[in-house]
Formats: sequence, C-alpha cells, structure tokens
Amino acid sequence: MLHCNDADTGLCLITKVSPLPTGLSLQESVKNFIKGEKQMMISNEINASSDGALWQAINWQAVEAHVLKLQMRIAKAIREGRHGKAKALQWILTHSRSAKLLAVKRVSQNKGSKTSGVDGVILNTDARRMKAVDKLSRKGYQAKPLKRIYIPKKNGKLRPLGIPCIIDRAQQALHLLALEPISESLADPNSYGFRPNRSTADAIGQCFICLG
Repeated sequence: MLHCNDADTGLCLITKVSPLPTGLSLQESVKNFIKGEKQMMISNEINASSDGALWQAINWQAVEAHVLKLQMRIAKAIREGRHGKAKALQWILTHSRSAKLLAVKRVSQNKGSKTSGVDGVILNTDARRMKAVDKLSRKGYQAKPLKRIYIPKKNGKLRPLGIPCIIDRAQQALHLLALEPISESLADPNSYGFRPNRSTADAIGQCFICLG
C-alpha cells in the first residue's frame, strides 16, 4: 500500500513491509526497512534544501525584465491590430519559466498567502514555491472547488467568501500577466478604479488638467 506525503513534496512512501527475503530474520528485516526509510527521508530533505537554494538564487530583476519585455510586445501587437501575433506571444508568456516564477512569488508573498484553500496547502517555504512552479501547467489542469467561509458584516449578517487553492491562484496570476497588457491597451485611459499603477492622486491630477 502506498501512502502519499503532503502536497509540498509530491512523494510517496511505502508503508507496508514487503515480504521477508529468505535467509533473514524478522528483526533484521525490520532494521533494514527502517534504515531504508531513514535514507529516503534524508534524500527528501536534501531535495527540499536544494529547491530552497534554487529559489534564493533567482535573479528577480532579470525575471521581471523578461516578463515586462513580452508584455510590451503583446501590447504593441494589439495596438497594431496583429491579434495572431499577440496570441502567440501570450502562449510564450504563459509557458515561460520567468512568468511562472513571478506568478508563484505574487501569490506566496501577498496578504492572502497564509490562507489555504480546500487542500490546506500554503506556500510558506522556498522548496514548496519551487515545486509549485513545476506544477503550473495547462495540460491536465483542473481547478479545485472553492473553500467557503463567512465574514461578519457590521449589520450582523454574514458575507460569503470563496477562497481558491493556492495553485489555482498561481494559475490566475500567470494568465493575468498575459491578459493585462491587452486590457490596459483597450481600456478607457481615464478610468482609475482597480487599475495597476494608478491611484486616487492620478484621478485628481486628471481632473485638475481638465478643469484648469
């Protein structure tokens, strides 16, 4: 029988002792089994530490520059009416390693990073973040159900809130990187609500220009 470890490792450990080899006593077989289990756990710890070192060694400035370059090319293609090229660039962006790293970093270091979905998984270590990057693939992907919680309101009623799993949030952040250049290129230039890199001060400045 196989027993799978938690979601951050993705490894399975054998929990049922295999049939005893001939010529070995029960005590020796149990000792050999325990020794093999310890060696497997040590190798898992080494792999986790290596994944953590890889995350720490990432050049985030180069990653952000690569993603920004692809986003600028997508926005330029949309302005020129070359929708086929924009779609091809979106495919490249969503399959690039840099975009996946940036998406996982965004969902694992924001305010909601400590809130888990129905699977109970959070990306609170560098090793888990690296494994989440490897899981970001559209092939065979299927979103998991939302975790429903209720937040109390001032009037005493409860407001329902659905929380997706962390890997689903990473998928959303990954595809947002590809969709944002198009939405920002086609959206109203004078709208400031829920827009990236815009604030109330920008709206006040535009009002001053129009009314002055």
